[in-house]
Amino acid sequence: MSKNPVIHFEMPYKDQDRVAKFYADAFGWHMDKTGPEYGGYVTAATAETDANRMVQTPGTINGGFFPDTPEIQGPKVTRVVIGVEDIQAAMKDVAAGGGKILGEPIEIPQIGLWVNFTDTEGNLVGMLQTAPR
Repeated sequence: MSKNPVIHFEMPYKDQDRVAKFYADAFGWHMDKTGPEYGGYVTAATAETDANRMVQTPGTINGGFFPDTPEIQGPKVTRVVIGVEDIQAAMKDVAAGGGKILGEPIEIPQIGLWVNFTDTEGNLVGMLQTAPR
């Protein structure tokens, strides 16, 4: 099995209600709008999950939408999120490989530590060290 899989996708939104309605109506995704404690994030369930919110079908991922605000790290573009075991070690590996870390890891309650980076081609990518369950 490959190490550090893509585990999540993210896209920006300008209107929380509108984006939630669009993806629910157009694709049948289960959309959950969060409040200020999670930064107004909208989760998008595109695949069935277990009690730990892990997808049941190999090769599928869930995702979410973040508000298009100045506080968000990096450009507001669609990005994938890579799951890592140790975010500090992964940040060092990214920098050593020629990537650029954008800010410091942010703790997302009950989810884990997250940080964005750009790769050598300028693509915006996220990394997530999941919280212990």
